[in-house]
Amino acid sequence: MAEKIINLEDISLIDFWGAENTNLKEVVTAFPKSRIISRGSEIKIIGNDPEITKIADVLESLIVHYNRYGSVSKDKVKSILEQDPESELSPVELDDEVVLYGDKGLIIKPKTENQKKLVAAVRKNDLVFAVGPAGTGKTYISVALAVRALKNKEVKKIIITRPAVEAGENLGFLPGDLKEKVDPYLRPIYDALDDMVSPDKLKFYFENRVIEIAPLAFMRGRTLHNAYILLDEAQNTTPLQMKMFLTRMGPSSKMIVTGDRSQIDLPGKQLSGLINALDLLKNVPGIDMVELSSKDVLRHKLVERIINAYDQKKPM
Repeated sequence: MAEKIINLEDISLIDFWGAENTNLKEVVTAFPKSRIISRGSEIKIIGNDPEITKIADVLESLIVHYNRYGSVSKDKVKSILEQDPESELSPVELDDEVVLYGDKGLIIKPKTENQKKLVAAVRKNDLVFAVGPAGTGKTYISVALAVRALKNKEVKKIIITRPAVEAGENLGFLPGDLKEKVDPYLRPIYDALDDMVSPDKLKFYFENRVIEIAPLAFMRGRTLHNAYILLDEAQNTTPLQMKMFLTRMGPSSKMIVTGDRSQIDLPGKQLSGLINALDLLKNVPGIDMVELSSKDVLRHKLVERIINAYDQKKPM
């Protein structure tokens, strides 16, 4: 007799096995010649090699389904048991362009040519700059790529940061501690994560620092190993801050830097670290730069027209 152990790490067992383990009972009934034992986050399969392989395929298909939709129904278990597990994915689910299946089955994929270029650039390079106006999806797609890498165990954590530079406001006058002051500026990141990760799992990730969201100043002195690191609103970094951030990259890490040239909030004539980096690093191997434009705007149709109107007018 052979045996195999499958780990259900970061999976809610009640959502995976169902109430009173109804899903587990379906699998056990389908393979009476084998023993399937569920203990905590581990599943032990004992039987002959061919049947163990079949059971493992079924369980892997259930795990894929759970990671996409956050739960497994009894009907889904029966459906997978009745067919070849490798063919259980629908044509939509097999779409090569899909970046991530978010919370409740939300399909997240690039919707414009430049967004597709961004996804391709990140696959090929460890450092990518994504530059473009508001509403082009550069941050949203970048967060999705980071979450996908985490779910696929390509990295152990996600770190998302941005400079604490205010658009015409002053953090010092806001109530609360530093986190409470900065969190409103990070709201777009939280909104993106809410689309991509179930509330319970997201809470787990935050509490265990699997996902960190912090001001850029908190990055100083750190070396970020085995991590997916996203710098948002990079146009508001100084050249020294940008250099500090980029040199945090450790082994097995990826970085995406997003920014908008038209929304620099730095005081006076301070040079933007993003603009400086785009110039200095444009010919460095292993670094790619993707430009998004008003044509990539996915918000209300008026947003593209507004951006174009501002771009055509000379600075005041």
